[in-house]
Amino acid sequence: MIAAAAARAIGRPLAAAQRVAGGDINEAWLVELDDGTRAFVKSRAGALPGEYATEAAGLGWLGEVEHGLPVPEVLAVSDEPPLLALAWIDEGALDAAGEEELGRGLAHVHAAGADAFGAPPPGAPRRGLLLGRVALDAATAADWPGFYAEHRLAPLLRSAADGGALPAGGARAIEVAIERLPELAGPPEPPARLHGDLWGGNVLAARDGRPYLIDPAAYGGHREVDLAMLQLFGAPSQRTLAAYAEAHPLADGHERRLPLWQLFPLLVHGVLFGGAYGASAVRAARQAAP
Repeated sequence: MIAAAAARAIGRPLAAAQRVAGGDINEAWLVELDDGTRAFVKSRAGALPGEYATEAAGLGWLGEVEHGLPVPEVLAVSDEPPLLALAWIDEGALDAAGEEELGRGLAHVHAAGADAFGAPPPGAPRRGLLLGRVALDAATAADWPGFYAEHRLAPLLRSAADGGALPAGGARAIEVAIERLPELAGPPEPPARLHGDLWGGNVLAARDGRPYLIDPAAYGGHREVDLAMLQLFGAPSQRTLAAYAEAHPLADGHERRLPLWQLFPLLVHGVLFGGAYGASAVRAARQAAP
């Protein structure tokens, strides 16, 4: 039983456990220990070795930034059985101060930087990027357009095309965007410390109105990628975007580049789920590279 295994890994006797919502691919539990500690525990059959330890490393990397954003405390991580246990956070809703904290804190996280584009969190046992069932090989580069083209868009395009996820002519539209990346990517920026999967559901609003970052796929990348995904699968408050811009102003033309960065998560979803996501990816490519 995963709940009992989590209690053993944390080092306290199990008092109670119940299943809770845990996302698209994981099973999740609320685990209560004999000392009153409550933990969120997630697991799934077939989790890759080091997968949860890499997520834990990502949480630590994001959460260590001064004036950044809080993350759940990691209580235990295990490969056998595969599980990740985090301190339980009672959910609420972001208040106005929390919306502003999200923008300012994310700006500080990004500004903390990374060793290279594609660099994983220090201590992460898995070196590539894992988004659901989509795995991208480990790679680093000093040049963001080249990295984004070769190690993000190109392998996803192959997978989407091979899986029949793109409409007729769609692959060529995405190829054009890839070919034009050096001119489309905007002015050079240093590698930012990215959450890597920052849709709205991965910002947990605590009962006290504060934002917590959860479920990262962290790596060094272009900071506009996090912001583009936050605006693709969610509607961040204007307070959030204004607070970010005040703390860490974006380069000119960032609005124009949104479809270019949203092409990445749309291709991931096209590979995973097919349907309208492939067509949306093609539309984004045509908007990015008209």
